[in-house]
Amino acid sequence: MSVRADDLLYLLKTRGPQNAQTLGAALGMTGMGARQHLKKLEEEGLVASFERREGVGRPKQAWQLTDKGHGRFPDRHSDLTLDLLSSVRELYGEEGLGRLIDKRERSAKESYGAALATCATLEARVEKLAVLRAEEGYMARAEKAPDGSFLLIEDHCPICAAASFCQGFCRAELHLFEEVLGEGVTVARTDYLLEGGRRCAYRIMPD
Repeated sequence: MSVRADDLLYLLKTRGPQNAQTLGAALGMTGMGARQHLKKLEEEGLVASFERREGVGRPKQAWQLTDKGHGRFPDRHSDLTLDLLSSVRELYGEEGLGRLIDKRERSAKESYGAALATCATLEARVEKLAVLRAEEGYMARAEKAPDGSFLLIEDHCPICAAASFCQGFCRAELHLFEEVLGEGVTVARTDYLLEGGRRCAYRIMPD
């Protein structure tokens, strides 16, 4: 597949549904050119179009990833992960699975904590955390909101299969962020893949 097509898939993954004109502008091409690429991706089953209303006037055509399109992004060998988790639950029960999640959280806390130790401000810690998560495949980025809070946005979840099997992974990650970002910080999940969101996002607020 051409780089241009991969760029379109990436934009739809990170920005959600878009019209061809917006996608073309982001890639330095015309809306017609973007639409031609989107049509090819549609033929491959990677994207689909739908009608949506934007202000007044007639609905406009927008494009979004299909399940197959989302599948183009890595998921860390989900079948093997699910098999291992099922085996842990079968052999050691819910308690054993919980201990596994706790061990993963402790290891991540140690690793993240060391990396964030040199960050002098909350903003720097959030940005560093986003870098660490991006390196792990979460397609993460940090944004500062006008009210002084921060957003940690993760456009992809490489452990989505595991999280779907046991949402304890998600609860552990939320607690982990609160731990490593320091005292006097509240972390609230604002978007959640497992509840129909297109991504996971967290609002980080100083108390």
